[in-house]
Amino acid sequence: MKIAVIGLGYVGLPLSLQFARSCVTVLGLDADAKKVHLLNDGYSYIKHIEPSTVAESVRSGKFFASTELSRVREAEAVIICVPTPLSKNREPDLSYVLETGRSIAPHLVRGTLVVLESTTYPGTTDEHLRAVLEQGSDMKAGVDFHLAFSPEREDPANEQSKVKSIPKVVGGYTRACLDRAMALYGKAIDTLVPVSSCRVAEGTKLLETIFRSVNIALVNELKLVYRAMGIDIWEVIEAAKTKPFGFMPFYPGPGLGGHCIPIDPFYLTWKAREYGKHTRFIELAGEINTAMPEYVAHRVAEALNARNKAVKGSRVLVLGLAYKPNVDDERESPSYVLMDLLSERGAELEYYDPYVPVIKPTREHSHWAGKKSVEWDRATIESFDLVLIATNHGCVSYQELADWAQGIVDTRNAMSGTHVRPDKVWKA
Repeated sequence: MKIAVIGLGYVGLPLSLQFARSCVTVLGLDADAKKVHLLNDGYSYIKHIEPSTVAESVRSGKFFASTELSRVREAEAVIICVPTPLSKNREPDLSYVLETGRSIAPHLVRGTLVVLESTTYPGTTDEHLRAVLEQGSDMKAGVDFHLAFSPEREDPANEQSKVKSIPKVVGGYTRACLDRAMALYGKAIDTLVPVSSCRVAEGTKLLETIFRSVNIALVNELKLVYRAMGIDIWEVIEAAKTKPFGFMPFYPGPGLGGHCIPIDPFYLTWKAREYGKHTRFIELAGEINTAMPEYVAHRVAEALNARNKAVKGSRVLVLGLAYKPNVDDERESPSYVLMDLLSERGAELEYYDPYVPVIKPTREHSHWAGKKSVEWDRATIESFDLVLIATNHGCVSYQELADWAQGIVDTRNAMSGTHVRPDKVWKA
């Protein structure tokens, strides 16, 4: 069997490699020619994916990358893993999905299976994607070609999260579409979870993400309440998670980042308005989480004021640019928002992140593009008035930070377990 995977990012590449390991021939398609060349030369541009894994798949002849979308005509199945961001007005941006659909439609052959994995609102697959595929191919979904939705469940840098072992939800446009999609994923994934429609599968992914967003908002709000009471939220969570039933730990932070939690809930919020429904719970969670960077900036000001320093003119080091520990993915990272807020207040900003040595251009924070991570050494760290821990990478020596830094604002409880003067660390 030969399949095509469109979009070789944090979702598409691991999926491609898993299919290749399962003896399925994979044609990886991406608009970025640089990525394509790296992959065909056996290199990986994603930190947690070993180059040897890519090289092995290329050498075996089971994986090859290309920029030519017309080559989908060679495949029995096409899996779309392209971005679904929000617009500047925080509305769903389906342009990547729909443009991909328009591009591949003329090259689809009868009997091909098309699966969308990009997170989106219910109705995207069987309404919008189906329409562009049918219009461009002059074929009918469920009759001439098959159509399905199967949400990605990728968790970068989580050693327990492997594509093969994560149960895969699958929804088809018709029963025959579902059967074809199940047969496809059954070649590479251990456990499949069939549902009755594409819309149920789309709704499943949104529920998973909204569940996390709402619970993170809850602990972020409790963090503020408990701090006013002189209670450490981190100690509370550690105690609460000893309960063996009815509780799942979530942790506060400086804001939300990544390609899921800051974005996905608003796809449902937007779609719900079409049905005259207002998602007040989701929107409240979004408000709380979005307000966290402002709170952290305030704590930075308090920490500096305690040492008779103003934010303006102070040298502040942001520790961690990636949106979560031990990855090189800085999409939607709250660190960017923190840097903007502190820069607007007159702070002199630098950052340290061993996984993000240079800031790449982004749609909302292009003004930081080209800035480089500082070096990690005593002289460098001592030169800053304050270090703000935004992401707690495991490779950082927090004891060295405790010894070297003049002051620390810790949003991740990273300094617990270190020997540090209590007056040097401010929790946020």
